[in-house]
Amino acid sequence: MSSRNSKANKAAARERLRAQREKEAKRAKTRRQLLVGGGVVALLAVAAGVAVAVNEMNKDGYWEAAAKKPLVKPANAEGTDGTTVIIGDKSNKNTVSEYEDMRCPVCAGYEQTSGAAVLAGAKAGKYNISFTFGTFLDDVNGGAGSKKALSALAAALNVSTDAFEQYHTLLYSKDVHPDERKDEFNSADRLIELAQKVPALKGNAKFSDAVTKGTFDKWALVMTSKFNNAKGVEGTPTVFVNDKKITVNGVDSATVMAAIEANLKK
Repeated sequence: MSSRNSKANKAAARERLRAQREKEAKRAKTRRQLLVGGGVVALLAVAAGVAVAVNEMNKDGYWEAAAKKPLVKPANAEGTDGTTVIIGDKSNKNTVSEYEDMRCPVCAGYEQTSGAAVLAGAKAGKYNISFTFGTFLDDVNGGAGSKKALSALAAALNVSTDAFEQYHTLLYSKDVHPDERKDEFNSADRLIELAQKVPALKGNAKFSDAVTKGTFDKWALVMTSKFNNAKGVEGTPTVFVNDKKITVNGVDSATVMAAIEANLKK
């Protein structure tokens, strides 16, 4: 389980963030010099407009600015802030609640091992699945991949719940999910490229535009706040069946499904 509560981790995270900001400042200075000398800005704007948006996303203060923007709720989400994300029949009396971080390697292992079986149970009407996402691994490891991947998930949810479901599975898949120390998801280009493997998102300008412009960045921050205030969640993945926390780390799919079945209301 990826832990969010270690004081040592938080101290180390602050130091990494400080170092990262210094590196970014040096890189920004170098870029400015190159732009003045060679007129690269115009070339980039023509050849790769999305890259400009990615550079903006990585600037200091980007997420602080995003927090001040109006909240845009994705379609197919519910709740006051649109942070209730449900797969399956919303009226089902049984709920499997999953708490994850998009950079979390243990979450990826859980999804790769048991995700398909858990999803099949929801589609069979046994329960619904409620998703809540945190982004604490951005603080621990530096970068913003958790937040940006979460924003992209919202853009997929805005298309359809099926698109969300398939994109969520894809981002956690073995061939795609990066080492948590690598901030590969902190790239609109990369997230859009991967989305081409999802039928509903392939060539979908609405989705791509939302990821590029950060339409749901504020939503990602609000979702993070919901995760941070969740009771009984000390790391990721955490899974509850109704109000009972079950073990999902390092166990096989059959064990996970048995635990779910044992805690369903009849």
